[in-house]
Amino acid sequence: MDVKSVMTADPCCCTRDTPLRDVAKMMVDNDCGQIPVVDSMDGKMPVGVVTDRDIAIRIVAEGRDANTATAGDAMSTPCKTVTTDTSLKDCVCLMEAEQIRRVPVVDAEGRLAGIVAIADIALAGKDVATAEVVKKVSEPTG
Repeated sequence: MDVKSVMTADPCCCTRDTPLRDVAKMMVDNDCGQIPVVDSMDGKMPVGVVTDRDIAIRIVAEGRDANTATAGDAMSTPCKTVTTDTSLKDCVCLMEAEQIRRVPVVDAEGRLAGIVAIADIALAGKDVATAEVVKKVSEPTG
């Protein structure tokens, strides 16, 4: 089974210049916790991601003005990606190794094609894989 069979295709995305309030609204509207940041809305090459945690840690906790902040101010970069033909097993291994809950999926040209989350793996009926990813992602580092 490859990631293409479980990913959410054509996820919403933003650019570095997208106002952070718009990014947060995208999260609410799409019921998700991560928005990929792309080089441009035409090219759609992932350059980073903004998670709800990024907003909390890099903007709110630092006392920065969320009204003037952009996706570029909060994003994590570089972002780890997988391709549409990556096996689900390899995707799970990457998520465990990098301790990430979601990973952007790119096509053969490197353009954003989808996103895979732990929830997608769980919905695919891969309970053992889901449990292992949650355990590894949640382990403290250091």
